[in-house]
Amino acid sequence: MKKRFDDLGIDSSMTRTTDETLDANARPKRAQSFYGKGNDVILVSNHINAGGGDGAEIIYALRNSDALSKRIASEIEKTGQNVRKYYQRRLPSNPAKDYYYILRDTPNNESIIVEYGFADSNGDDVDLIKNNWEELAEAVVKAIAEYIGVSYVPEGSGDYYIVQKGDTLWGIAKRFGVSVNELKEANNLTNNSLSIGDKLVIPGNEPSNNNEYIVKSGDTLYGIAKKYNISVDDLKRLNNLTSNSLSVGKKLIVAEPKENNETNTYVVQKGDTLYGLSNKFGVSVDNLKNLNNLTSNNLSIGQVLKIPNNNSSATITYIVQKGDTLYSIARTYNTTVDEIKRLNNLTTNTLSLNQKLILPA
Repeated sequence: MKKRFDDLGIDSSMTRTTDETLDANARPKRAQSFYGKGNDVILVSNHINAGGGDGAEIIYALRNSDALSKRIASEIEKTGQNVRKYYQRRLPSNPAKDYYYILRDTPNNESIIVEYGFADSNGDDVDLIKNNWEELAEAVVKAIAEYIGVSYVPEGSGDYYIVQKGDTLWGIAKRFGVSVNELKEANNLTNNSLSIGDKLVIPGNEPSNNNEYIVKSGDTLYGIAKKYNISVDDLKRLNNLTSNSLSVGKKLIVAEPKENNETNTYVVQKGDTLYGLSNKFGVSVDNLKNLNNLTSNNLSIGQVLKIPNNNSSATITYIVQKGDTLYSIARTYNTTVDEIKRLNNLTTNTLSLNQKLILPA
């Protein structure tokens, strides 16, 4: 499940990666040590049941709705495993509290227990768990991805895209940087109609130029960095990534953007600061740091810095990230919303994830 969450770009952590015993006090604390007690955190406690029953069960916390558990139950049923029920259970001594400590002692988180089947079942649970464990785990991954609004792509789908609810040809084409006509030709489509679950070939699912790469299932930052002879840190910097998670179909810049104009050099003098030099040469501190691969604001006397020519025609490329707005991008790159809209022929302030923007350097 962890690997698949990584594939889909969903940030996740495992409470244990070895055969380690954690008691009832330590386990909830360990679980909340990663992302805290926010209600935007999902905690999945994976279990095999016992007691002579047959089928899967999902238990959800009293503080939460049944939406996620219901979705997981539906996906588990699609694997061929029967689902006994999804439910809440109260502590007999205090009905206001959850019966299970992993739900009770992880306040605010959306905590669930998934019982995949019974180890002592007289039915088919034992065989299903032994033979279908990957499908059962994938069912939970799919349910969570769709629950939090992340586009789900099956494992091993490679250069294919599986049509999700709400998808349109135009939206898919824009996401993968191709035209609608190219998408239709590659899939022998005669109209714009799509059905949920359709598998679409993405034409030319390769870099559109030597500086770009489209993430495929199984990719890691380390693997991509090695392929393009760049460091992971530089790859994250170029793409404004704050974690190592990737999502299939994401377009990455894998090389430093070419400068449209020559750069000048400047030798650092006594008393110089990045802020002072940014004012002197009319560039932002961030641009100076990026251009010179600086990780701090410290300068040394005699250090040679690259200074971009103060030419309004010099531009760089930026890939829109989750949460970006024209206003936030304009502030970061020391420009205006109107200038960004002019450079990119935008008629509205609406942005799309992975959209490529031209910005003044």
